[in-house]
Amino acid sequence: MHEVALCQNAFEIIEQHAKQNHAQRVTGVWLELSAVSCVEESAVHFCFDIICRNTLAQGAMLHVSTVPAQAQCRDCQRTVQITQFEAGCPHCGSRNLHVDSSSSMQVKQIEVE
Repeated sequence: MHEVALCQNAFEIIEQHAKQNHAQRVTGVWLELSAVSCVEESAVHFCFDIICRNTLAQGAMLHVSTVPAQAQCRDCQRTVQITQFEAGCPHCGSRNLHVDSSSSMQVKQIEVE
């Protein structure tokens, strides 16, 4: 379950930024998942709640959105967006795509008090 590691990394980022800004409490977190990340949103919510227990982010409202992934078509050389691994290039129909999965989950916004 790689959601645990992803949430732990996200929490470290959240905690660092909250402390840098002298926050007393984190009240909201916005995460963005890649459509091809193979990350289960329900598992992210579960893991996030556990990791944030007894921290300044305990009880923070977690907002998760899914965004298309970027891919490079090896046949027509275009950069395209895909929402699933089985997708073909919307320009030429080729399934010869190189998916950029470097950003499976990102912290997009933090709300603090």
